[in-house]
Amino acid sequence: MVTDAERAQHEAALRGLLYLACPDAPATAITETAQAIAQRSEETPHEPVPKATFLKAPQPDNDRLRLNHADLSGADLSDADLARADLSGADLSDADLNGADLSGANLARADLSFADLNGAYLSFADLTGADLNGADLSGADLTGADLTRADLSGADLRGTYLTAANLTAANLNGANLARAHLTRADLNGAYLSYADLTRADLTAADLNGADLSGAHLNGADLLLVKGMSHAPPGATWNQQTQWPHRLASVVAEQSDEVSPGVFQVRGGPAPDRSGRVRA
Repeated sequence: MVTDAERAQHEAALRGLLYLACPDAPATAITETAQAIAQRSEETPHEPVPKATFLKAPQPDNDRLRLNHADLSGADLSDADLARADLSGADLSDADLNGADLSGANLARADLSFADLNGAYLSFADLTGADLNGADLSGADLTGADLTRADLSGADLRGTYLTAANLTAANLNGANLARAHLTRADLNGAYLSYADLTRADLTAADLNGADLSGAHLNGADLLLVKGMSHAPPGATWNQQTQWPHRLASVVAEQSDEVSPGVFQVRGGPAPDRSGRVRA
């Protein structure tokens, strides 16, 4: 006998498969077809599911896809329109989402590890608790996105727009944030040890409780950050790094020149917590 939990899992898998097969189908048709098939999972099919006929219908405006917990791992979703879609808990690991529109989408607790999100649109998306370990987010737009407690360790965020994004307690250890736009971003309690913040713009960003030990800060704009109370141990910087006025002399006094024009704050980096790597 199929349990309710197994039926729900089956339905989620079907939604993913139906979307991949019929990406232009109405969201309601995908959902209802998957439900109808899952409800009859213990029967031997003798006729088509009537709901499936609507998969060929035109997609109406304001139609929101429900792909929560769907298995889309490794799928080619490049340039896909997934705006406002419910992808909470979905498996999108290794998926190709290059240039995809995920603005306003619900990706809470989704697995996006090692996914290609280069140039993707994720403005105001919900990525709370999402796994983005090793993902390529270079050039992506994450303006206003909620990345609370997200795992971005080792992610490529070069040139990414994270303006006003919520990165509270996010794991950015070892991430590449070179030239990233972090204006007004909330990095309260975020983990940024060993992160590359070369030439990143952190104007008005909140760094209360953030861990920047061992970070690369060459040319980073930290002039107007909030909550930076001490020189991050082991961090490297150069003459182009802009420190908060109250810290500039302190950082200089606590640093040694380690190569021409490059300085390192004494104290050494904290233990490496840069996150998982692909085996």
